[in-house]
Amino acid sequence: MPDPFYSLFRGKIFADISHLPEFEKDFKKLVKRFKTLEDDLRIFIKTALNSFHKLKIDNRGILHITDLGIQSPKIYKVKKFACRSLKGKGAHSGIRVIYAYSENVDKIEFIEIYYKGDKENEDRERILKCYSVRKDK
Repeated sequence: MPDPFYSLFRGKIFADISHLPEFEKDFKKLVKRFKTLEDDLRIFIKTALNSFHKLKIDNRGILHITDLGIQSPKIYKVKKFACRSLKGKGAHSGIRVIYAYSENVDKIEFIEIYYKGDKENEDRERILKCYSVRKDK
């Protein structure tokens, strides 16, 4: 994903937005199957992430993962992600997004994206490897 992908939101909605290299690999695989995914992710950032973190509106589609033993940044799992390529499913498309939000520096970092039909749960090893030692940046 090129850096300009987040430029619409960086400094406007969140101070910083980025992703792990593993997220980019996940994303590239999925975008081949779900052609609207790139636009869907932009819409998700603009609407759902903004509503949840900035406007404090909880639509019960973003869940804080609390059993990882990681205090900061907070790790979230998105269960309601609208993917237009999965017609008729709406927000219950089966696309899952895992991300970290560092509130003190207002940074979103995408960790993983997957289709629930391919795997049931997030890669907890990836999350722990990246965040159990690391502090907010």
